[in-house]
Amino acid sequence: MSETPELDRTDQLTPDVRGVVLVLHGGAEKGTNPVSWRGLAVLRLLPFAWVIDAATPDDIAVVRLKYARRGWNGRAAHPLHDAHWALDEIAARTAGAPVVLVGHSMGGRVGLNLLGRPEVIGLVGLAPWVVPSDRVSARPGQGILLRHARKDRITSAAATARIATLLERQGADVELEIVDRDNHAMLARPWEWHQRTARFVAQLVDSLPTRS
Repeated sequence: MSETPELDRTDQLTPDVRGVVLVLHGGAEKGTNPVSWRGLAVLRLLPFAWVIDAATPDDIAVVRLKYARRGWNGRAAHPLHDAHWALDEIAARTAGAPVVLVGHSMGGRVGLNLLGRPEVIGLVGLAPWVVPSDRVSARPGQGILLRHARKDRITSAAATARIATLLERQGADVELEIVDRDNHAMLARPWEWHQRTARFVAQLVDSLPTRS
């Protein structure tokens, strides 16, 4: 297992892509052990990547980030630093293509904290881990879908609703969906989560101009 962050499908990251979808897996509050591509949190986001890839044109690259460490680890915010590295890598390889983020749980927290990056045009936060002390800053024109199971026992649907209100006040276009009959892992009706995410992402990238 690598002790550095990694992106998959980097061959897709070329200067002629119209946009990039960066998929951010979940993790834990604490933990410095390295992450494997075969870890459950990483694998849970794989079908999301597949369905998004099928729903978007060939000039939209869909890539996944694997963090170096499992945990957020307080002020170290390890996965957030990894995600900044990933966005820098994407920008270098694609000459600054716009990016849509898709993050589950801790990946949702990462995504919320990346909304201030200029290349980020949207976010799908799936059962996001919302921390009020994080400095989350959206801007007008960003498209954001926040989806949370009402009975999630790991992260808070109420906190997600509160952050949705904040993001709306900041001018973002926010859709909030609190769903019944599911759980944090999104396994009761997984196809609904996959397809809803893919539709939202496809709408965001549909209007991106062709790059010359």
